Amino acid sequence: MKMFTRTSIRDGLLRQVAEGRPVLAAGSSCGLVAKCAALGGADLLVVYSTGLSRLMGLPTSRIGDSNARTVELASEIRNVVADVPVIGGVEAWDPLRLDLDALLDRFWQAGFSGVINYPTISTMGETWRNRRGRVGLGFERELEMISLARRKDIFTMAYVATASDARSMAEAGADCIVPHVGATRGGLAGHEGGQNIATAVQRINEINSAALAVRDDVILLAHGGAVAEPEDTQAVYRSTKCVGFVGASSIERIPIERAVKAAAEAFKAVSLDERLT
Repeated sequence: MKMFTRTSIRDGLLRQVAEGRPVLAAGSSCGLVAKCAALGGADLLVVYSTGLSRLMGLPTSRIGDSNARTVELASEIRNVVADVPVIGGVEAWDPLRLDLDALLDRFWQAGFSGVINYPTISTMGETWRNRRGRVGLGFERELEMISLARRKDIFTMAYVATASDARSMAEAGADCIVPHVGATRGGLAGHEGGQNIATAVQRINEINSAALAVRDDVILLAHGGAVAEPEDTQAVYRSTKCVGFVGASSIERIPIERAVKAAAEAFKAVSLDERLT
């Protein structure tokens, strides 16, 4: 089973950017999506337990034992894709797995070449953040996980929803900072309200600036909210320092909804008028 080092992953991403191509990290929660995303040129495959809810036709939701679900998905993804790094979403504040060192080892042994802090408390608001923090299972656990992964020389990505969290994740050593500007809009189960692209760009720039103030070597990738379609990322690249995109619903939900609906409509549109009688 081929594993990718932190250095080889970083070098590959930076090479894409140097050649004028954006980085694409594709959410992939089943073998078919992973295989197709890889064939389409994805640089990273990101596996989240929440992706299972998308494949079930539901709005993106955390279902069951997140870490266990994500680890289980590794073999299915790695079975059909061997030449693209697979990144695992780690729930660092899992109360059943307090040994983060052992948890990271489990993800590595399962076949993940990198990790990302997801589900993340950064997107959950102050009330949830404070409640978890009071019992030692807050955002600080995510920082500890990213810092430990960096010391183990594992490639790291960090979702952050605020400038403060971006600074902290940059200090923890995250290779990629991913401004998370809200649940993805569009499709059958998307979030239609909220920000437009201009607002998303403003938030992304605030988050990026905070990360870059700590380290100038972080790789910045956009995600979420109004940034849902290829043309949306074009606007982001024109107005921010992001060099790529992390697509979850944009890769493994919205395109599937459209394609299956269109195929069903096309088959139903065939007339029986010319059938043999």
